[in-house]
Amino acid sequence: MTTIDLTQRLAGKVAVVTGGAGGIGLAAAQRMAAEGARIVIGDLDPAAGKEAADDLAGLFVPTDVAVEEQVDTLFDAAADAYGRVDIAFNNAGISPPEDDLIEATGLDAWQRVQDVNLTSVYFSCRAALRHMVPAQRGSIINTASFVAVMGSATSQISYTASKGGVLAMSRELGVQYARQGIRVNALCPGPVNTPLLTELFAKDPERAARRLVHVPVGRFAEPEEIASTVAFLASDDASFVTASTFMVDGGISSAYVTPL
Repeated sequence: MTTIDLTQRLAGKVAVVTGGAGGIGLAAAQRMAAEGARIVIGDLDPAAGKEAADDLAGLFVPTDVAVEEQVDTLFDAAADAYGRVDIAFNNAGISPPEDDLIEATGLDAWQRVQDVNLTSVYFSCRAALRHMVPAQRGSIINTASFVAVMGSATSQISYTASKGGVLAMSRELGVQYARQGIRVNALCPGPVNTPLLTELFAKDPERAARRLVHVPVGRFAEPEEIASTVAFLASDDASFVTASTFMVDGGISSAYVTPL
């Protein structure tokens, strides 16, 4: 009988993580490293990014994901250092206060969010596929959001639209590359207990509380809970999962009335 070591599902694999210096990206990098992957972190924050990579005995590449050349450099650096790119967790994103209700959101704010949240995923998928297609293997995980599948009256109009774009693009790529051994999935987290959300609670408790009441589980996710899903989608345990809208939202998208 063959024994499978599930703690080393990603042994020998190379994972590129954008936005890997904090939040979901850092938690996912830590989890994938614990499962045996070599980690390459791309982030705009040089100090936090280098510290995260050093802690994981990985590689840090300063990266503005909205600049195509820098994204190409990130993935090429991973291949140069470790000989392959097996996993791309395209996770970097922003949610600035200027992105609000549609009538209050200017074109500059709209475009900045689209560049960082959606165009960057296009750049990252293109860069990853250049390495994965010749190898005929790979797993691409793109961070979308539960707001890509449902509406919110506490709108961040460009963020919502960008995540819908990530979802649609991931689905299309998952279908397109399915017979080339490359899986592409959209990860759709619910609200996660990250510094961004903590800031929202501190700034506007009433608006934050309006969000919490819709979560059947009764709390927000921890970054580690999202990270465990990333590790699953990255691993061969998810070998028949592609082009999926992978919801990790505490039941939000299925709820009509939440428990008392």
